Parts: sequence; C-alpha cells; structure tokens
Amino acid sequence: MSRAGVNSENKAVWPATSCFATVAAKSVAAGKAVRLVIAALLSATLAVTAGTFIGQWWLNAIVVIIGTMAVLYCTYHLPKAATAQSAAEATLEAKVHDSANPNRRGSTELFRVAFDLAAIGMALVLPNGRWHKVNRSLCEILGYSELELRARDFQEFIHPDDRKPSMAKLEHLLQGKLPKFQTETRCIHKDGRVISVLWSVSQVQMETPESAQLIFQIQNISDSKEAEEKLLHDAFHDALTGLPNRALMIDHLKFTIARAKRKPGLMFAVLFLDLDRFKLVNDSLGHMIGDQLLVGIARRLETCLRPGDTVARVGGDEFTILLEEIHEEKEAILVAERIHQELTKPFNLSGRDVFTTVSIGIAPSSIVYDEPDEILRDADTAMYRSKSLGKARHEMFDEEMHDHALNVMQIETDLRMAQERNEFFIHYQPIVALDDFRLCGFEALVRWQHPVRGLISPMDFIPVAEEGGQIVEIGKWVLREACFQIQRWQEKFPADKPLYMTVNLSARQFTQPDLIDQVSNILAETGVDPAYLKLEITESMVMDDFESAAAMLFQLRALGVRLSIDDFGTGYSSLTYLHRFPIDTLKIDRSFIACMDKENMEIVRTILMLAENLGMDAVAEGVETQDQLNLLRSLNCQNGQGYFFSKPLDVAGAEAIISETYSPRPALVAPLPALVA
Repeated sequence: MSRAGVNSENKAVWPATSCFATVAAKSVAAGKAVRLVIAALLSATLAVTAGTFIGQWWLNAIVVIIGTMAVLYCTYHLPKAATAQSAAEATLEAKVHDSANPNRRGSTELFRVAFDLAAIGMALVLPNGRWHKVNRSLCEILGYSELELRARDFQEFIHPDDRKPSMAKLEHLLQGKLPKFQTETRCIHKDGRVISVLWSVSQVQMETPESAQLIFQIQNISDSKEAEEKLLHDAFHDALTGLPNRALMIDHLKFTIARAKRKPGLMFAVLFLDLDRFKLVNDSLGHMIGDQLLVGIARRLETCLRPGDTVARVGGDEFTILLEEIHEEKEAILVAERIHQELTKPFNLSGRDVFTTVSIGIAPSSIVYDEPDEILRDADTAMYRSKSLGKARHEMFDEEMHDHALNVMQIETDLRMAQERNEFFIHYQPIVALDDFRLCGFEALVRWQHPVRGLISPMDFIPVAEEGGQIVEIGKWVLREACFQIQRWQEKFPADKPLYMTVNLSARQFTQPDLIDQVSNILAETGVDPAYLKLEITESMVMDDFESAAAMLFQLRALGVRLSIDDFGTGYSSLTYLHRFPIDTLKIDRSFIACMDKENMEIVRTILMLAENLGMDAVAEGVETQDQLNLLRSLNCQNGQGYFFSKPLDVAGAEAIISETYSPRPALVAPLPALVA
C-alpha cells in the first residue's frame, strides 16, 4: 500500500477511535459492571475497525492495544477524576455562589465568630462521642486545650456519679424521643476539682444519619450552685451555732415519726432544753458574751450525743435533741444527766469563767405522735415543769402535764375578757396585832369568778396573768379599788390609828417604767393618805436587779407610801443590801409558820431580830392555830394574819369585823363654865 494510502486509511481510523473514546467517557457515569461490559464491546469494535482500515497485522495489534488501554483508562481512572472534578466544580460553584450572595457568606463568618467567642462553652460532637469542634470558653471551663479535648471522648469529663443519668438522656435524644434536653450535671476539671455545669444538647441533622452531629452548650454554674447550696444550708441551720434549726429538726422528726409507724417497736425521744437565767448573762456581760455562751453550749451538747442523734437550736436560748432508736425511756434520762454533768464545768468566755445550767423536758415516743409539733410541744411543757420545780433538772412528760397545759391556755384566753366582763373582785384579809388582837389593816387579795368554771384559785391564774402580761392591768385595777375601799372605811370608821391597806405588786408591775405615775395618779384620784398604803414586793423582785429595784423603791417611798417584803426568808436576800432598801415591814413566809419545829423557830427568831435591828416591823403569815400564835407571841412578833383570825372576806364581811372591833375616837367635850371661872 502506498504512503498516501496509509495516510488516508489512518484518517479513517482516528474518527472511529475518537468516537469510541467518547462512548467510553460517557460510560464513566455508569456502574462498574456496566463499564466493564462497555469496555469489552469497545475493544472488540476497535479491533474490527482496525482490521478493516489497516492491512498490516502488526499495526492492527498496536491499535488494539492502544484502544484497550484507552478503554481501561476511561473505565477506572476517569470516574475518580470526574468525582474530584465534580467536587472542585461544586466548591468553585459554592465560592461563586457565595461571591454572588454576600449575605450567606457573612452569616457563615458571623456564626464562626460567635461560636469561637461565645461566653458559654460550645462544641460539635460526633455520634461516637468524640469532640469535633470546641470553642475557647469550653476549654477554659474544663481546663484543657482544644487538641487535648479532641483526643478524648466527652464522657470522660462527666462526673462518674452523673454519667449514667446523663448518658440515658443523650440516648433518648439520639433515638428521637427528645428534640433536645437541658440538665445540670457535674464535670471533672483538669486540676481534679468538680465543677457544676448546665448542659444543653441538641442534634444537627445532616444528609445521612451517620454524619449527624451534636451541639453542646455548657455553662459553668459552680458559683450559683454554691450560692444556692449556701442559701439552702442557711435556711435549715442556725447562723450563730451552725446547728440545725427548727425547720430541719421538724423535717427529721417527720421522717422519724413515719419510720416509727412502719416499725412499731422503734422508740425515740425528744429533749427540750432551756438555759436557766440566760437573760442575766446578756444583761450583765453583754450579748456578745451571751452569743459565745450559746456557741459553747452547742459544742458541749454535740459531745453528749450518740452518732445519728440530732441537736438543733430552735430559739434564743432553747435547744432540742432528737434521740433515735432508743430501747427504753431510761436512755433519754441518761443523756439528760450527762448534759447536766457536762454543764457543771465553766465556760471560759473572753477570759471570764461563766457557769450555767439548763432545764430539760423529755417527751418519749411511747405517747403516740402524728406530727412533729406535738412532740415538741410536750417536751416544751415538760421543760417548763422542770423550771417551775427549781430549774437545773429534767422532767419526763406525762398526760397530766398536757391537761395542765390545756388548762393554762384556756385560762390565758379567758383572762383577756375577764376584766371587761367585771369577773374580778377583791377579798380583804385582816392583819391583827398579836398582843391585843387589835385590827391594824387588811391585805387586798384579787379573786376571779369565772362564768362557767366558778371561782378560780389565784394560784392558778396569777402566774398565767404574770407570764401573759395581763397582770399589769389587773394589778392597776386592784390598787385603785383597794385605795377607794380603805378611803371609804377611814371616813366611815375614823380612829386615832387609821386602818391601812396592803396591796401586792407583781414582778411585771414593778418593772413598768410608768409605775410611779400609776401610783401617784391613783393616790390623787382616790384621795387616800399614802401613809396608809403599803405596797408588797417579793425578795426575788428586788434582788434580780438591785440597782434598778433600789431606785424604784426610793421613788415609791418619796410618794409617801410604805413598803413591805413579802414571803421573806424564801428567797436569797443579801443582808448587806437589805438595810439599804427603804423597807418598813418584813412578812414572814407561811412555810415557816406552818411547821414551827426547832429549825423553823430559829429562822423566825432570826427574822424578827433582823427586823427589830433594822427598825422594821414584822407580820407572820398563815397563822392558823393557837400554838402558832403562842409561839409567835413568845418571840415578840408584832402582827399576824391567817385563818386563825379570819379568812379573806368580801367588803361586807370585812366591814362587819371593823364594826365589831371599832372604838370611836373620843369626842371633845366643852368644859363647864364654872370650871372655867
């Protein structure tokens, strides 16, 4: 074949080859198996075509080899190249699109900046738990760098105790049961400390489930949690002593009562403690020392308890103790005795030794309780019983105490209306000269005629009125009525030695800042001569605060009234101070008169000698027998009162005695004229 012929034939081959290449290229988009079939067909077609146009065998072979390689290249390499080209084209297209859409480009950049600079921790997390992207705040919260975080699973940073509940919520999110969740959990900082975080998780849906990512938002709330815990602690603990307060004690009692109901054999007890004379510590040494004493007592009480018992401060100087799982009531008594013993040791407060005692009431669970307030009430009632019996002791609650407490509460309620309803009246008990039985005066004694309960003993309502404060108004009313009455009797029965009236002042009355004005106004209102009014006070009233009491007594004396110390000998009068008070009369307590044995007789003799030496007169209370009268006469006691002479009488009865013993003042008779001359 000529060269020209070869060239012409070759020109026919290249269009065919190009066609085949085009077909092969189009097969790139097909699947792998389809591409192999197409490649085989192309190879066969190429061989036939080559044989047709090229007559030489070796040239035909070369063409077939070249064609086959081309087909294989199209089959295996071009798909990868096409994929890469497609990605490049997509990237280029995106860039072109972003260039054409500046808003989208700006939003993407803004999101990236917001993510990196967010004040709270943010992260993108893969479904396998690996950190994919974290911001600076998260690194600061956990103390790790970004590389350190991305090298570990996020579960490693969750506190072991919180890991299970946290992962359970995350599992629900991945299962589509929750769109998102937020919870408080604890994480471990790089330095080992525990931090509290607010963890918010949501899921970002991608094109395939496998490519989905989680968005974490983590906020450090350690400071707020500490503040919250402090508020919670302060709400249930006493700020001064650090002990549980009343609210926490009640919470513990609720749990204990409920548990005792489930286990009938389970016993417990509550001790109610009140410091004796704590007010004296505050008033004399100051409230700062008083606070130190309370703290010291709290620490001592803690040492007296068993593990599991609870001591709480429920008031100013009041503490309660919950003894759980005791086997008998005696165990509570042993704890009370241990407390008394522990408090015998002094407290060294700012270089000063201070002693104190406590009165304790015990309420055992043998009396079935449903509410915490009930057992606290009964323990408090028992505590007040121990105070009334002398303080520095303990008493076990019984049902009789509860009945008494109910009675006291009812009396206090009725007292508030008694004066408005004119239910009070006064009886008068004569005071008699022992040498000639001459009537000297009367003691005014208030009585209460209850519309339902009848006559109520002063022993029952006077202490209640004293504590509740009603005694101030009652005492003022008694003083006024007694002054009016003695003025009437003096006018009706004039005498050289007019009768006098004795009126008791209560402790609360004596401390009233306007007492002097009250007495002065009543004296002016009734017109009674103050020399015939004698006000009685007790030893304890003047010795509790000597300076204030002395000042009050001198002001009363300046009004012209006389003063008497009632129930003398039962208190703790200091003989050193007694002569400094402007006292006129000592009244010997009836307890010494009722049993005039050798010891009491010597006490009475001493009181009478003391009164004589101090220029005072004496009155023996509770004289009821002839023997008592004879002994008092032998001791030269001037005056007495008691049932031997007369019981307390109403106005008519008292006036009858006055009439029987009254000796009119001698009339002045004009001299005869003859005698005058």
